[in-house]
Amino acid sequence: MTTRLRALPLLALLAACRATPAPPAADAAKPAFGTFGIDTANMDFTVAPGDDFHAYVNGKWIATATIPPDKARYGVFDALGDQTERNLRLLVEEAAGAPQSPGSVTQKVADFYRSWMDEQAIEQRGLSPLEPDLRAIASAATKADLLALMARPDFTGPVSFTIEPDPADASKYVVFIGQAGLGMPNRDYYLRTGDRFDAYRSAYRTYLARTFELIGQPAPATSADEVLALETKLATEHWSPDRQRDVRATTNPMDRAGLAALAPAIQWPTILAAAGLEAVQRVVVRETTAVRGGVALLSTESVDVWKKYLAFHLANSYASYLPKALDDASFAFHERALRGIEVPRERWKRGVSLLDRQLGEGIGELYVAKHFLPPDHKDKMDALVANLRTAVGARLKTLAWMDDTTRAEALKKLATFDPRVGYPAKWRDYRALAIHPGTLFENVRHARRFHWDRQVARFPKPVDRGEWGMTPQTVNAYYDPTMNQITFPAAILQPPFFDPSADPAVNYGAIGAVIGHEMGHGFDDQGREYDETGRIRNWWTPDTNARFLEQTKRLVAQYNAFCPLPPLCVNGQLTLGENIGDLGGLEMAYTAYRLSLNGGTAPVLEGFSGDQRFFMAHAQLWRAILREDAQRNRLLTDPHAPPEARGSYPERNMDAWYAAFGVKEGHRLYLKPEDRVRIW
Repeated sequence: MTTRLRALPLLALLAACRATPAPPAADAAKPAFGTFGIDTANMDFTVAPGDDFHAYVNGKWIATATIPPDKARYGVFDALGDQTERNLRLLVEEAAGAPQSPGSVTQKVADFYRSWMDEQAIEQRGLSPLEPDLRAIASAATKADLLALMARPDFTGPVSFTIEPDPADASKYVVFIGQAGLGMPNRDYYLRTGDRFDAYRSAYRTYLARTFELIGQPAPATSADEVLALETKLATEHWSPDRQRDVRATTNPMDRAGLAALAPAIQWPTILAAAGLEAVQRVVVRETTAVRGGVALLSTESVDVWKKYLAFHLANSYASYLPKALDDASFAFHERALRGIEVPRERWKRGVSLLDRQLGEGIGELYVAKHFLPPDHKDKMDALVANLRTAVGARLKTLAWMDDTTRAEALKKLATFDPRVGYPAKWRDYRALAIHPGTLFENVRHARRFHWDRQVARFPKPVDRGEWGMTPQTVNAYYDPTMNQITFPAAILQPPFFDPSADPAVNYGAIGAVIGHEMGHGFDDQGREYDETGRIRNWWTPDTNARFLEQTKRLVAQYNAFCPLPPLCVNGQLTLGENIGDLGGLEMAYTAYRLSLNGGTAPVLEGFSGDQRFFMAHAQLWRAILREDAQRNRLLTDPHAPPEARGSYPERNMDAWYAAFGVKEGHRLYLKPEDRVRIW
């Protein structure tokens, strides 16, 4: 679940051995999990709910599950993702095995997939697809030559360009410029010492040298040292992930003169024209000092070193679509060294993922036609969204810390929330994308340029509110603050998130909390900066703002104390938006659930009350296990807290959870009533 500032992935989690079972397809009247929607067989009743609620709900599963060798983590999200991936494979292979109309989406899907699966052709072509670009890099003699290359959508440089709705007027697009250019996940991997970071840098240097060797670069070890040194200088300029979340700090509109004054080391007309943005007169700069410091390195570092940097990043970017030696080198670093993954994924899985990235709505259209909810099930989902909206409104009207002036603005924003369920009303047009069998490298390049050209072409036009930031087959959801939209793709509307045959308490605790989470992003520490039109505007009175900030500081402190890899702990500031979403979403869903009872009492099922089932369903979503390297990576880069915190920390702030499970002082998760954070 994520705020789309612009879109961050919700959380994917997957299976082997004691895996979360895929939903059965046979008996539509029976819940997919247990007798009412909860996998009670994998609960650990030796654990007190107040000591470790995540383990109480998921303990037996955690104790017996194993991570597949081709995964960095495994859990509920991943099990559902695996099932979706298998469904997509059948659709793709069916398309690839049948005659297709030339130029149709299914023809492009089929030919793209065939080009990926044709390993013999990839090996026979060798590095020949890459050689024209390597020659272009080798012939670069000046900084202007470098800029012309860096502006291309498949090259890397110290800045990035995206085209998104303007935070000053969300009906128009604007060009964003931000920090970029690192080969490792973020600045910490270059600058931190100890706790395996020296080993990560050593593995990266090995990968650099191996890549240079494979592409024929003289003195590969020396070239590796030079590029690592260059990127380390670039990393010192980069902003930390928590600072990058600050929407006001990263929203700096300026004209061309202002851009030139900010970062004079770069010829902006040259790089904008090369990117197809020659008509752009106004931009928004994200990380100002990082952009300035990064482009300054174009003047202080030699053209020769930058050429090596470009050659490596080009090969790194296309390694999966070139001969096996490059692909293996990429896997050894990106997957094994950084995330602990033991073996590459099966080729068909990687092929389906490639199509999902490059022709996502093309296969999405096929997926929806075969696998989306029956109409009556979609009606139930629409009703849940409506009930959550009602619950949020009820909560907003009674929040003691919010004054009436701010409350009126909050209710205005809630009234304009735009929920979208399943799939877009209009499918993406792929007619301009050329795909051919036997030319994998070119197909990937064409796809990348197609997506960039789409962005450039829409620049002078009004914002298209019908576009989706996720494909229908994505097991995820998101909130977009510039559109004030919450989006729930088709693939997440399956058990255990949404099960029309499950107990209502379970659906409210699962998909209800997801819906509430996304609504909550409209009011989290960054989403609250946007008004009902998607414009950044301060609609908070000083007193209400101060009370909100006091609550968020307390929530930051709670999560800062969660340390799954001591001394590495959760960054409560980095994860604040998602933590507010988790807590607020659960509060909203609980309110909606209680409203749905119309003053009545839920039945007791297998000894569990309705309130207990509600909270258990939420914790069940976050069952997962992670490899240590993957956990370390996520603690440094991911705005989401670890799953064991997401399945217990929101609950410990809710009075209803204490009442449901008899949690009292002395239990490890117990918080005094005055210490419980109450935001939304």
